[in-house]
Amino acid sequence: MPDSVVLRGWHESPPIVFIVTQPGIPNDLVLSTACYGPRLGRIEDQAFSAVAMGFRRLELGIADSPCELSGWLDAHRETGITAESVVVGALYPKKDAVSGSFLGSLDEELRDRALNLTRRHICIAQQLGAPVVVVRGCAVEDEALTLEARALSARLEVAQLDDLDAVQVEIRDLVGRVQKLGQKQLESFCRSLHSLRRAYPDLKLALEPGFTFNDLLNFEAMQWVLDDLDRSRVGYWHDTGGLHSRELAGLPGQGPWLDAFASKLRGVHLSDSTVKEQGLPPGMGDVDFQLVASYLPEAAVRVIEANSIHGRAEILASVNHLMSKGF
Repeated sequence: MPDSVVLRGWHESPPIVFIVTQPGIPNDLVLSTACYGPRLGRIEDQAFSAVAMGFRRLELGIADSPCELSGWLDAHRETGITAESVVVGALYPKKDAVSGSFLGSLDEELRDRALNLTRRHICIAQQLGAPVVVVRGCAVEDEALTLEARALSARLEVAQLDDLDAVQVEIRDLVGRVQKLGQKQLESFCRSLHSLRRAYPDLKLALEPGFTFNDLLNFEAMQWVLDDLDRSRVGYWHDTGGLHSRELAGLPGQGPWLDAFASKLRGVHLSDSTVKEQGLPPGMGDVDFQLVASYLPEAAVRVIEANSIHGRAEILASVNHLMSKGF
């Protein structure tokens, strides 16, 4: 890219010492639009910014403020950037993005609305030329379990070493009850996905576990759902930061998920996390990215996804970190 490209909207980060990649040097990673937040409101601005940092591919991710998409064709024509994936929910603000939550609803009206929402995202993916649509999470329809999951998440954040085991036992118990109660919802979820695959036979769909403890797509349920959808060629999408956090909560972590689902893996969201914080750029937390890299099929889409409070320097440093770990 010419030197005149301006990174419009990127804020200057607080003084942090990083050895960063030379801006503009191409890399094979994908940048999620979720990384921009409210800084750049148009897809063409995000595309020019991404290309100037060395990215050649974008994912339409879930952000606090969804970007305006009308300038995509001009951005693609001028920069050569491509779209690799779309996360269901990306067309709405993050607080309103339901992703796959209601595709398994037992309420027919809610389920139909979720199907229509997913179809809209599929149509946008087709217009952008993105080959993969990611469905993230499917929450159980039980208010008491939802409140319990929130309470346990809050307790886990402040848990000391002497009571961590007790909190983890309660989390595992909750996940077991969610799976038992949510069986009919999982069956409804599978029927919804079967109908989408029939309507869009060339579509690549990928399922990503949600962030919360009341999410139906836990380790055992993901195995059941992918087996049920095997003939529909629905794949798996890995989430490094979220699964690391689940491991800290006493649930299956990176290794078991990758062992079980690497053969069906379509892509990965590369984010970092610690005991207290998620959504960090790779290299700022405790995730073992070398382990993740060792499992990834060559064709898997590799997407950097981080909270938009992190700026250009952290994103460039994350590219360096991932490359040092085998990406």
